[in-house]
Parts: sequence; structure tokens; C-alpha cells
Amino acid sequence: MHYTKKYINFINGRYASEGIRITAGIIAPSLIMNFFDMLPTGLIMSFGALCVSVADTPGAAKHRINGMLATCVLVTVLSVLTHYTAVNAILLGMLLCVAGFVFSMLAVYGVRSSAVGIAALLMIVLSLQSPPHGKDIWIHAGYTLAGGLWYMLYSLVLYRLRPYKFIQQVLGDYIQDVALYLRSRGALYAGKPDYDKINESLMHQQIRAENHQNLLSDLLFNTRKIIKESTHTGRVLFKIYMDVAELFESVMTTYQDYAILHQQFDETGILEDYRRIILSLADEMEEIGIAIKSGSDSQPLAATATLIDKAKVHFEQLRLSHMKDDKVAEFVSLGRILRNLQDMNERLTSLHRYSTYEVDLKKNEANSSIYERFVESNDLRPTLFFNNLNFSSNIFRHALRMALALVAGYVVSLFFKVDRGYWILLTIVVILKPAYSLSKQRNYDRLIGTAVGIAVGMLLLFSLKNDNVLLVLMFFFMAGSYTFMRTNYFMSVLLMTPYLLIFFHLLYPYNLKDLMIDRLVDTAIGSVIAFIASLFLVPAWEGTSIRSLMIKMIEANDKYYALVGGSFCSAGPFNTDQIKIARKETMVALANLSDAFTRMLSEPKRFRQGIKNIHKFVVLNHNLSAHLATLSYFLQAKSNPFRSAELLPVTQQTRLHFTNTIRLLQEQEGELVKPDTSYLRKVNEGVSVLVDKRKEEVAKGELETPTKRVMVDSKSVVDQFNYIFSDAAAITKISADYNNEMDEKPKGSFLRNPLEILHV
Repeated sequence: MHYTKKYINFINGRYASEGIRITAGIIAPSLIMNFFDMLPTGLIMSFGALCVSVADTPGAAKHRINGMLATCVLVTVLSVLTHYTAVNAILLGMLLCVAGFVFSMLAVYGVRSSAVGIAALLMIVLSLQSPPHGKDIWIHAGYTLAGGLWYMLYSLVLYRLRPYKFIQQVLGDYIQDVALYLRSRGALYAGKPDYDKINESLMHQQIRAENHQNLLSDLLFNTRKIIKESTHTGRVLFKIYMDVAELFESVMTTYQDYAILHQQFDETGILEDYRRIILSLADEMEEIGIAIKSGSDSQPLAATATLIDKAKVHFEQLRLSHMKDDKVAEFVSLGRILRNLQDMNERLTSLHRYSTYEVDLKKNEANSSIYERFVESNDLRPTLFFNNLNFSSNIFRHALRMALALVAGYVVSLFFKVDRGYWILLTIVVILKPAYSLSKQRNYDRLIGTAVGIAVGMLLLFSLKNDNVLLVLMFFFMAGSYTFMRTNYFMSVLLMTPYLLIFFHLLYPYNLKDLMIDRLVDTAIGSVIAFIASLFLVPAWEGTSIRSLMIKMIEANDKYYALVGGSFCSAGPFNTDQIKIARKETMVALANLSDAFTRMLSEPKRFRQGIKNIHKFVVLNHNLSAHLATLSYFLQAKSNPFRSAELLPVTQQTRLHFTNTIRLLQEQEGELVKPDTSYLRKVNEGVSVLVDKRKEEVAKGELETPTKRVMVDSKSVVDQFNYIFSDAAAITKISADYNNEMDEKPKGSFLRNPLEILHV
């Protein structure tokens, strides 16, 4: 993407808007109250607004209201409670312990509830800065509540003024994710592709796109204005969402045997033609994404149509000059790829038209009830909290670590008489995460970001003497910090540090040196405590739970394959909704498994046993999901009527591989039942007869015959059954290898050498 487009994309993106919105919402009370010479009061209100902004996470308006309202009540109560207990070190330590545990446990209810818990802990920590006494405690709490309510009303008013803006921004991100996924697919057509690297990239990009799709489902189906009132803008956005979702699925179904294609056609240049078309399509999708975000129009690129026309001519020339009887199957793949690219181009033409909003959509055109079932319901039952109070729950372990780490940080601040001990606690709250890898990365980002930020702050404070200029820079750093808060924590900390230094310099201009030293030392102390806690206090290593995720992955694939593969065994109707839901469950299982594997890579080497086999397992399941999606596409394509009862035993024998894999991963005893490959051979023999007949026709110069259509339809489907059977068998073997490797796990060495855990 060109630098100018990157700038436009960033400025119109949701993270920049969010950074500016949060900054304005937090700083406004201080500016307004300062106008009335009441800056201390304004700062208290800003702290309340800051805490509520933490709970203002993306989602439907009703969920945001509930989250912010709950945070307003919590921070007000905790402000009073903290200030009353601050007079006694033991009481305050008990409060930190109980609050650290309880509010960290709120993560069992999802991301928003977790954010509410973090906001509550932030209020406790920030209240220790300069605690009031007597009746001032209640006045302080009142101002905190006022600041929180101000931010909530401010955020909701902005939403009412531009109700579709956030959805447009997320939708633009989703379209650009699909474009990036498509661009990576294009790399498969380049000369000498690195398949492992490309597949790794595709897997992460697919998960990223799926996450945006989930967020959009929540936003669209929980927003009454779009679903119930069905305004024109809402219908258009909904139509774009559904079309992009279908386009994304069609992109994932373009899997081919790329090694054979390169072997047969590299010298002809047709694969390079396809690659250029794919890159041009990706460019168009990025343009559409930017247009949706910015509210402007997008236009089709003439270059795309030209490239497709040239590729069609090139393909027909190759058919006449190169399609010998030994290349019939490969030409089937080439033709299928070209048709898919043409279909994508037609879909993008429609998306360009939708970006103008000058389309006439009836209410029922934007109806897709199946996607409503993709929205996760909020389970707020108290039993969910209590059911997680055991060591098998990673959230329980995290809550226990948070409680003990906060108490340790508080004890250290008392023992060493640290002036700003709340900075130690603040570092622990923002760094300590349920997964060791996340805590480790945040630790690094916060330490390095703080050090670099101090250097930047010192340079500015010693070179600039104009307080007005410093005030403007402070707002800039603050907005930048909140802009990168969710995407780049290192950059967020780097910008936050000079913002805090300038802020305290303007309030207390004579303590700059002490302030910088305190900031660095307290951050280092908090980072060390958080690191020790994540490493030694009831740690939750991914290796202990990843086996269950592997099982869920196979169960999801088995269910998906049973629905799709079984539907090819008869000419009867099939349930499209069930297939889409099964596919969604497969993608969720793959995302969970991939995330766990990625986190495992950052853990100490001692706890990464079996990592190579797990990586193979993840990659194979990603390939398998692509083949299942392709098979699903052929099932629902009216142009492919191929069905065969002979595929029923093939489906059953393939599912036997899944059953064997689950038994291996569950470490069940007994012999595995070996799948019978004779049924698949029989089906392949039937396709081979058609291929041989087609080769004879080609040798005679008969290019367009009834056999061609039958052969293309049957071979396209049967190839996917072959790929799925092969992947399922490979996954079973990898699972057996994984079991064997885990059986060789060394025991007892950690007790002999505790520092071995630090070896990464």
C-alpha cells in the first residue's frame, strides 16, 4: 500500500479515532474545571473518566452501556473503600489481595468483563496517589463518579451522532484483512514459493479476518437500528458484510496442488498471469476498505479486467498448444482457478457499487439469519464464576497470581519506602496477563518503552521552555498512546511516558529528575515482580492444555466433514445453515489452537516439548480446513451436480482417522482400527476412466465434449476427498509421534536445578 494510502487508512481507522476520542473524553473535565480554577477537582474527574474508558471496548451499544455503567458504580465504591483502608497497611494489603483476585476472575465472563475488572484495579491503584481523609473521601468519590458518568455520556453521544462510523471502520479493516489474505495466496503462484512460510502467514491472516468477522457479527446483530429499523445505510453495510464473508470463503476454496502446477506450467507464464490478477484484486479490495472507512466512493480498476482478458486468451492458447493427454487434469485446475478469479472480480464490482450507497436494496435482501447464530451470547451466571475456582482453570491461576503479585508489590513499596509505590502496582496490573507469553512481551515492551520514552521526554523538557508548546505536545503524546494501546503496546508506552513526564512537570516543575528516576525504577520493580509471578506463581503453561485444544480441533473437523462429505453421498437436500455453523466452529477451534501454539513458542524451552509435532498438527489442520471449505463450496455450487453413493464408505473410513486421532490424544488404550483405502481407490479408478476417456478426446482434437463437464465436476470433488483422507492420515501419524515424544519427557530435573526454568 502506498504511503499516502497508509496515512489515509490510519487517519480514518478506528484506532486513531479511538485514541482521539478517549484523549478528549479524559482531558475535557480537567480543562473545563481548570477554567474555573478547580484543576485538582478536574484531575479527579479525569481519573474517573480514564477508568471508565478502559471498559469502553468495541461492541454493540447496549453492551458498552452496561460495561461503562458497571464501571462507574465499581470505581466509585472502590474509591471510598480504598481511601478508608489506606490508613492501615494491613487492611490495604488485604483489599489489594481480595480485589486482585476477584476482579481478575471477571475474565471468565469475556473481554468486556475483564476490562471492567482491570478498570476497578486501576481505580484502587490510582487512589493511592494522594488519598484524602474524612468527608473529602466522599467528595472525591462523587467527583470520580461524575467523571465516569461524563465519559459514558460523551461516548454515547458521539455514537448517536455517527451511529455507523465504527461499523464502517471495522468493516473496512475486515475487507483489508481479506485483501491481505488474498495477496498471500498470490505468493503461491510466484516462482519457487516457500510453502511453509506462506501457509504460516495464511493461517495467521485467516484468524485475524475471522476475529474481525466475529466483531462485525456482534455489532450488526446487536444493533437495533441496523437489524430492526433497517435504514438504507444499515442495509447497505449489512449487504457488504455478507458479500465480503462469502468472498472470503470463496478465496479460501481456491486451494490447488501448486507444486504440480509449477512443474507443468512455470515456463508458460500462465501462473504469473494469475498472480498479477490476484494482486490487482487485492489492490481493489484495499481501495474498497479505505473507501468504506472514509465514507468515499471506490471505482473498479481497469487493469484488473485487462489482466483477466489477457489470461483468458493465454489460457485458450495453451489449451490449443499444450493440452496433451498427460496434462488434462492440470488444465482442469487451471480452468477452475480462472473461473474463480472472474467470479471474485464480479463480486468486487458489486462492492464498488455498494461503496457509493446509491443502490436500491429491499429489506429482505439484507436478511441472513444464519449469521445471527454466529454471535456469542453473554453468559453472566454466577455459577460460571464458581465453577472456575479450581487449578484447572487458567483464569483462576491468573487471578491468584495477580492477587499475590499486588501484595508483593505493595510490601516492596512499604519496605523500601518508595515515594510513588502506586507505579509499581500499576505496572503489575497492566503487565500481568493470563498467558506467560503475553506477560513476557508486555514486560519487555514496558521496560524498553519506558526507557526510550524517558529519553524523549528529557529531550523535550530540556529543549522546550514554553509551557503552551509542552501542553500541546502532551495532548499529542496522550492521543498517540491511546491510539496504539490495543495494537502496539511498546509504542503506547513509549508515547505515554513523555506524556506523563510533561504532565507532572507542568504540575510540579521542580522535581523532574526525581520523577524520571522514580518512573524508571518503579517500572523496573513492577516488571520484575510481574515476571517472577508469571514464571513461578502457579503458572499455566500451554503444553498442559494444548492437548484438549487439539482434540476439539479434530472433533470440529469431524463434524464439519460429516456434514459436507455426507451430503455428496446422495442427491437429496442438505442443510446449508448447519454446514456454515460447523465451519464457524472449525475456524474457532483452529484459531484457539493456533493462538495457544503461538503463545507456547514464547515459553521456556523446558515447557515446549513436542513443539515441532504440534506445529505440524496445526499446519495440517489449516490445510484440512481449506480442503473442507473447498468441498463445501462444490457442494453448494449449482454448477457442480456431482454426487455418488460410493463416497459414503470413503467418508466413513476418513472419519475413522479422526476417531483414531482423538483416541490417541485422549491416550486411550487398545489397538486402533486401520482405515480401509480400497473404497477410495475404487472411486479414483472411476475418475481415472473419465480422465482416460478425456485424454483420448483431446488426442483427437475434441476439446468441447460432454465428457469434459462430467470429468471436471467429478475430479474436482474427488480430489478434495483424496486430500482430506491424506491429511487425516497424516494428522493421526503426527498425533502418535506427539504421544511418543511426550512419553519421553524428563522428570525431576527442575527440582535439582530450579534455574533451569529460565532457560529459553
